[in-house]
Amino acid sequence: MGAGDGAAEQARIAAERAAKLRRQLDYAERAERAWAAGAAGEARVASMLDTLEVQGWMALHDVHWPGRPKANLDHVLVGPGGIIVIDAKNWSGDIHLRNGVLRQNGYSREREVSGVVEQCSAVAALLEPRHRRYVQAWLCMVGQPDLQGTTASGARVQGIDTVCRAIGAVPAVLDANTVEAIHQFLTNMLAGTSSPPLLTTGSVPTGPSDFMHAAGPATSLARWRTARDPSDDPRTIRPPVSVRQKPARRKRTSCLGVLFRLALVIFALGVLSGVLSQLSPQPQRVPVPTTAVVSTLPAP
Repeated sequence: MGAGDGAAEQARIAAERAAKLRRQLDYAERAERAWAAGAAGEARVASMLDTLEVQGWMALHDVHWPGRPKANLDHVLVGPGGIIVIDAKNWSGDIHLRNGVLRQNGYSREREVSGVVEQCSAVAALLEPRHRRYVQAWLCMVGQPDLQGTTASGARVQGIDTVCRAIGAVPAVLDANTVEAIHQFLTNMLAGTSSPPLLTTGSVPTGPSDFMHAAGPATSLARWRTARDPSDDPRTIRPPVSVRQKPARRKRTSCLGVLFRLALVIFALGVLSGVLSQLSPQPQRVPVPTTAVVSTLPAP
């Protein structure tokens, strides 16, 4: 090793570490700007949605996502037109909706669209069946105030300048008393200290026998969660029928056995035929006259 080689190696390692820290700092700064922009966009959307109160709409902001303890819903509106779940997006760049696909700078944003649809489904699952069909999924674009349309999955996209007008144009389906009741219910469910749980098909028993001894899915779920034996858990992977142990095949019958059985069958048929012949009525005999015997006496 020559003079200064050790110091040069240490300088190289320090330079790599500094470059890594700069990349992490750049990522953190970009994330901070994105979160700040998102928070600002949500605040703008919230202030505009609150103006719909005069039209009978009641709003919830930044509440729990049912079944997702670490996620939130930006806005939930309850009003004459039903229940609207709104996800605010403060995106930059070229945003357009074409053929039902939302894109940003040419890249599909199907993941974000699916997210608001899942939010809509989670809220609908909390409501009575007759009210679930009135829950809608909307995206509010803060940076594209005039954008509007509907995605292929049914999520509605509205710019911030058109969202209030579009909400006011939704046909009325709920009366004032129902609106107040649903809003109060969702406030109790979503604005608490924890996210409300959701019962899904991935958490309940699937076998027919599992439901026979349970009052319903909720009871079954509680029973399976407290089960001590892992084999009793319906989520345990069970081998398909095709790979389970097959029953042992029967041994082939020998030729001598086949002949013996055939002889027994023939003998049984012969005995049966004899019995039937004895039981059948015999034809009545008709007496046949015999030839008369005439003795011939000599003439006197």
